[in-house]
Amino acid sequence: MHYFEHQGFRLAYIDQQPEEGSGEPILLIHGFASNVAVNWVNPGWVHDLRRAGYRVVAFDHRGHGKSSSSYDPADYTPSLMAGDAAALLDHLGIRRAHVMGYSMGARVSTFMALEHPERVATLILGGLGIGMIEGVGDWDPIALALRVEDAATITHPRGKMFRGFADQTRSDRLALAACIETSRELVGAAEMARVTQPTLVAVGTKDDIAGSPHELADLMPDAEAFDVDGRDHMLAVGDRTFKKKAIEFLREHPL
Repeated sequence: MHYFEHQGFRLAYIDQQPEEGSGEPILLIHGFASNVAVNWVNPGWVHDLRRAGYRVVAFDHRGHGKSSSSYDPADYTPSLMAGDAAALLDHLGIRRAHVMGYSMGARVSTFMALEHPERVATLILGGLGIGMIEGVGDWDPIALALRVEDAATITHPRGKMFRGFADQTRSDRLALAACIETSRELVGAAEMARVTQPTLVAVGTKDDIAGSPHELADLMPDAEAFDVDGRDHMLAVGDRTFKKKAIEFLREHPL
């Protein structure tokens, strides 16, 4: 991992060249309670994208992974995290890149496309469909589950799931609890219509968090939906059909 500074945070990132020659850059933006390793390295995205000829850049969000943390919810808006992503491109001297985000990372990627449109060539939004507009349910129990000392006392199913995920990834639970309070900011339908970059929206058919990818794609001028067959929110990210479709999409829309 390498590090750069932005807005008082020390942010960890990777920058890996394609297996052969030089290639177009793609910036990967991970989901809530995840990190570069869990979201992108372990499921094979970094390997497969490099093999396909892309330069892969990815970073740990503030409050996640090897990056520094804050316990102030005001530090975790999608706009601020999108600013981190743009600052990383500045740090690396990358003018424009493909951008791919999963779950919370898809929301951050959308804010990046809206607020830094000149930096985003294409978008791949994984694990988040119409929930971008309508919300993804009540996540307050998740914040509570992250704050309690004894995980055995958690009864809320989704709270239990994310607490287990946070413990598995050895995350800073208090930072994540702060993050979940403000990172869920919704995007309006009219704002989605302003995202003109070619976009792929991919969601598992068993995902009970993301909402319909087709409904979200229909709001955008140049978007297509992809159903990740038989996968839920946690498993869709590593699905081989999703990876194959994403690489096909990138090749159809070069920089």
